[in-house]
Amino acid sequence: MKLLIKNIGMLATAAGTSARCGKDQGEIVKMNNAWIEVEDDKIKAFGEGAAPAGDFDEVIDAEGKLVTPGLVDAHTHLVFGGWRQNELGLKLHGAGYLDILAMGGGIHSTVKATREATEDELYAKAAKALDEMISIGVTTVEAKSGYGLDPENEFKQLRAMKRLNEDHVIDLVPTFLGAHAVPSEYKDNREEYIRLLIEEMIPKVAEEGLAEFCDVFCEKGVYTAEESERILKAGQEHGLKSKIHADEIENMGGTELCAELKAVSAEHLIVCKESGIKAMAEGGTVACTLPATSFYLGAVYAPAREMIEAGVPVAVGSDFNPGSCPSLNLQFCMNLACLKYKLTPEEMLTAVTLNAAAAVCRADKIGSIEAGKQADIVIWDAPDLDFLGYRMGSNLAATVIKKGKVVIN
Repeated sequence: MKLLIKNIGMLATAAGTSARCGKDQGEIVKMNNAWIEVEDDKIKAFGEGAAPAGDFDEVIDAEGKLVTPGLVDAHTHLVFGGWRQNELGLKLHGAGYLDILAMGGGIHSTVKATREATEDELYAKAAKALDEMISIGVTTVEAKSGYGLDPENEFKQLRAMKRLNEDHVIDLVPTFLGAHAVPSEYKDNREEYIRLLIEEMIPKVAEEGLAEFCDVFCEKGVYTAEESERILKAGQEHGLKSKIHADEIENMGGTELCAELKAVSAEHLIVCKESGIKAMAEGGTVACTLPATSFYLGAVYAPAREMIEAGVPVAVGSDFNPGSCPSLNLQFCMNLACLKYKLTPEEMLTAVTLNAAAAVCRADKIGSIEAGKQADIVIWDAPDLDFLGYRMGSNLAATVIKKGKVVIN
């Protein structure tokens, strides 16, 4: 199968096979009057000027529009039961995230709904979300467990993800987040649940190949930095690479673990301190920032500008979940990255493509338009890159190509 995309008004892409940091995050390739040649599921060549002649199975006229790599959403809680719209009134009357959690709501509410749902029900609900994601230009999605909080239901979530990855056009990257909260049945014996995570759940997840990453929610009232370190090291011993939820509400020392653990990514980072930024830089850790969560919670925004200036590669994800961010719209996150983080459009593009790919250990395969990389490509209803940061509230993805095939047009 040979595909040609011609008459591209602007081709914009980061370049390379690893995360970009510092000033390099904003250094991208821009070509006008460009073309891309695809063979099977890979990009064969691209360039400026007259498109190559040849016998193509399909030719797409981009009609002078912007073309970028497919978007990568590097942080979602895709598979869950129920919703939490009943918490909106509590939030409007001043209840905070940890307040709602203490009342038995929050994660605990979703755990109950997830435990009650069948695997098929979880699969169907998540598949619907993935259909919406691909329609807005997202071609790869990281998905975390963490709403089962016992072996049976954590594995149920992960097995639903495995089926979705096999069946859906979007590529899924699974993360085990059994340490998302301490389940209510262990509230008086948290050490026993940590033992269950370390000695039983993590080994089985690794044995069955249900996840690539192990994640922990290091936060007040959830897991301490010491507990998080124990859990993540157990994951590493079983071949699961480390991610960490850190500094979302209070600084608990989670990001400071990045240097020692060489964590692939640290996520949220709303109240990240200078010491945490330094540790991420030393650990080669991608800072996966989640601006829509700050927007929904009415919280401050992560110091993404300071992270870039300190040499930390910054990614942007949606944090799609039923509680703190009931939105999967990564395009909205791109707007927020420019408007609230003060990222340039070029830095923003790198954040949702190459750096996001690095946050899920896929930067050698996706995240940029380069020869040999997977042909995940979006044609936008936009004349240039600035338009993506500027235009809000409408889906600008005109055509989405996944592994060399048009899936949205």
